[in-house]
Amino acid sequence: MDTLVQLLDAMVRVSVPLLLACLAGLYSERSGVFDIGLEGKMLAGAFAGAAAAAASGSAWIGLSAAILVAVFLALVHGFASITHRGNQIVSGVAINFIAAGSTIILGQAWFRQGGRTPSLAGDARFQTIELPGAAAVRDVPVLGPIYSEIISGHSILVYFAFFMVPFTWWALFRTRFGLRLRAVGENPAAVDTAGISVTWLRYRAVIITGILTGVAGAYLSVAQNAGFVKDMTAGKGFIALAALIFAKWKPVPAMFACLLFGFLEASSIRFQGMDWPLVGRVPVQLINALPFVLTVILLAGFIGRAVPPKAGGVAYVKER
Repeated sequence: MDTLVQLLDAMVRVSVPLLLACLAGLYSERSGVFDIGLEGKMLAGAFAGAAAAAASGSAWIGLSAAILVAVFLALVHGFASITHRGNQIVSGVAINFIAAGSTIILGQAWFRQGGRTPSLAGDARFQTIELPGAAAVRDVPVLGPIYSEIISGHSILVYFAFFMVPFTWWALFRTRFGLRLRAVGENPAAVDTAGISVTWLRYRAVIITGILTGVAGAYLSVAQNAGFVKDMTAGKGFIALAALIFAKWKPVPAMFACLLFGFLEASSIRFQGMDWPLVGRVPVQLINALPFVLTVILLAGFIGRAVPPKAGGVAYVKER
């Protein structure tokens, strides 16, 4: 039971950046703007958050810096793909390259620690929150460990990430903004005919994408870890895109897809160095590759046909 609780607790922790990035991609792609640059915005946000937190000693200032940098990159992507109708895939890949290179260069120039930032401690990190009654029910069989270990004991960004799931569902399917956002991803000409600005709607979507990827990056460097290290996102932005396709661009299935991928990643960490029956000790590299291999298998064989928004990836040109 203890092993299962620890595994599920790790699943929740590692699935948070996936979930935030997946919801970020959901807003963007529902509006018709494909965003391959989720990875780059998360990485840049992680560096900016850790650097600002190290300089100021405040995790909240680090979070603000992460959001600002990620929103700036999101606006660059929007400027290239919405205003200038550039190729959205090329723009997203360029942002990934820019973030991967600039974080290392700036980290070395500012902190002289091989691209790392100084270790964060105290108020420079988001601390865990113990929910009411967690200590009292800790020894209750089954329910106690679930509440005190899996539900309680996380930072505020974890609870924000899971709060964003019902909020995103409500925003997309129960508000006028959500209706227009989904419509502009399916038929932007009809939205334009109704007198609604396609450009402004898509820009709002990419701004939301920037905010959520900034929070995801800050979580990695200011909450989950004690600072920034080179390439610390480790492909999470691409796994989030896979989870988004797996969930067929819906927020609640996206949460379960991210939890599944988080469970696979937590399992790969847990099973490193273990001796397996009949096989012996499996190489660490194979265990680390397991989440990515299973991601490909799940996408290839278990989701059926995933139909993206019809106007996704297509620049809108207003008819005269």
